[in-house]
Amino acid sequence: MIIGKVVGSVVSTRKNENLIGNKFMIVEPAHKTGTGNIVAVDNIGAGIGEFVLVATGSAARIGCNMASSPVDAAIVGIIDDGSELK
Repeated sequence: MIIGKVVGSVVSTRKNENLIGNKFMIVEPAHKTGTGNIVAVDNIGAGIGEFVLVATGSAARIGCNMASSPVDAAIVGIIDDGSELK
């Protein structure tokens, strides 16, 4: 699981049919991993500026109840107190 800050959103008018109706957010990992920012499916309503928990890989598909969708990262929680992350 990755801790990160939501820094933006992605708008895609054409996408896989299993992704229609989903919101995508850009997440900047709190601890630099060398991979840069992550695009994650957001089913819980995270907003720009919030710190979130991101599941990746098969855990992302399971965590957002999209087992048959092409999802590699999903926001699965919003951090209420991340004062040490700022």
